[in-house]
Amino acid sequence: MIRLLHQTPFSVLDRSRVREGGTPAQALRDTVEFAREAEALGYHRFWVSEHHSVPGVAGSAPTVLAAAVAAATSRIRVGTGGVMLPNHRPLVVAEQFGVLEALHPGRIDMGLGRSVGFTGGVRKALGQGKEAADAFGDLIAELLGWFDGSQRAYPEVHAWPAEGLRPAPFLLAVGSGADLAAAHGLPLVIGGIRGEDEMLRAVNRYRAAFRPSPWAERPYVVLSGTVAVAATPQEAYRLLLPEAWATAWSRTHGVFPPLSPAAAIEARTMAPAERARFEQALAGHIHGTPDAVADALESLLARSGADEFLVTTSTYDRAALLESYRLLAGVLHGAPDRRSGAGAAR
Repeated sequence: MIRLLHQTPFSVLDRSRVREGGTPAQALRDTVEFAREAEALGYHRFWVSEHHSVPGVAGSAPTVLAAAVAAATSRIRVGTGGVMLPNHRPLVVAEQFGVLEALHPGRIDMGLGRSVGFTGGVRKALGQGKEAADAFGDLIAELLGWFDGSQRAYPEVHAWPAEGLRPAPFLLAVGSGADLAAAHGLPLVIGGIRGEDEMLRAVNRYRAAFRPSPWAERPYVVLSGTVAVAATPQEAYRLLLPEAWATAWSRTHGVFPPLSPAAAIEARTMAPAERARFEQALAGHIHGTPDAVADALESLLARSGADEFLVTTSTYDRAALLESYRLLAGVLHGAPDRRSGAGAAR
């Protein structure tokens, strides 16, 4: 029996991936339409991400995109996975999420990450150096203080309309993220499939050190990872190829490209370094038929004790991607072959 699977909220992170032959504008429109689909299928949250100067990713302004998603949906929670806080001033981030929460009360999630710009040029354009990430803990404290009125560094300043509002904060576990989440009493988002032993150690450390706060009374763990579902194991595996190839290309050429069709990737002759990176990028994901995926997820949830799962899958074939999420939703709601696209949001 897959009890945990049916009791656990599942959510979606979409990175607004650009597809070969497509445009960033189309990728953003696809994200908004995907959010409508996710809401109809009963997913709990829909999050968008922040990337700068990446040819294959259109999502550069997550709070702006989250506003479009929230306006196009009505029930699903909407947020960021995440806003990279060292890239921004906490006051501006507070004001942006304050506007979102004011317009869509009770539906906004404020997922926060520690990463800075990927290259020196991007960091220079953002006005931040690598050292900005070292102040992540202080930036979190200041940001939360703009909402609850506890920040004292700028006593004459108020973050209207944020002050007094409560968008739900989450901390993405990169580096010391699990420890910071525990110290600030925040829910934790952590990669849950690859490097499982390391993930479990971080989760256990987080739970042991967690300090209740006005934002969360108890530890809350969101696992994240790629899940690909199809009628056959082979079809599910092919869904992984475009993202894996883009990752391999970025590691060997320094540029994260738009997603290519699976058939084009299968036809490539890869250099040894590319092949090694490609195989590495394919490892550690959950994929297969609905029943096989259900068993794998149930086992992972049991081992981790996670409160929620955030699905981060992307691929070139948008129709196949949506079908994967539909099949997964059917598993979650106890009907493995459900394809109607309807469902009650949690």
